[in-house]
Amino acid sequence: MLNELFTPSVQHALDIVGIFVFAISGALLAVRKNFDVFGIAVLAEVTALGGGLFRDLIIGAVPPAAFTDLGYFTTPLLAAGLVFFLHPHVERIQVGVNVFDAAGLGLFCVAGTVKAYDYGLGLTSSAALGLATAVGGGVLRDVLANEVPSLLRWDRDLYAVPAMVGATMIVLCIRFDALNALTSGAAVITAFVLRLLALRFHWRAPRAYNRRSARADEA
Repeated sequence: MLNELFTPSVQHALDIVGIFVFAISGALLAVRKNFDVFGIAVLAEVTALGGGLFRDLIIGAVPPAAFTDLGYFTTPLLAAGLVFFLHPHVERIQVGVNVFDAAGLGLFCVAGTVKAYDYGLGLTSSAALGLATAVGGGVLRDVLANEVPSLLRWDRDLYAVPAMVGATMIVLCIRFDALNALTSGAAVITAFVLRLLALRFHWRAPRAYNRRSARADEA
């Protein structure tokens, strides 16, 4: 089904773009944590490939694409090298990095959902793996950097919710036999725009009802 939506070359190009921007975010966090060059490369690889690797192992797509396509493996290393030498300049274009990261989020939640369904999972499970594809690398990045994962923190702008919306749109399209390049593109754009709006207006998920404390360290 995925090959019916995009040609293999387009699909591969979109994957590479998403992997690159996710790797940039991982490498930047490694620099902020004062990691050495190896740590920067590891965090870039994990952030870029972690979600897709988890999905492929769950659905039985082995060996995972991260280990069968050299481009998937080397792209995070290129991003790590770029950040290693030019991180002050990359930090200054953080807004642009956020835009591309939002685009990667939209692309990965859609591609992950469709691929999971192609391998025989149900609609709900496919949506869950689409979400995991989009946010899994970021979770692993934060854990390795000894931080509470961003998507679990109340003081961070919505990240998982836009991916959930995109994945849900895809499974609804599958359910009603309406999945095509146009509707899948709409799901990507919806997740992308929601993430950008969350960044712009600092949208955050609600915390426990009637919670009195506002201390961030208790969240």
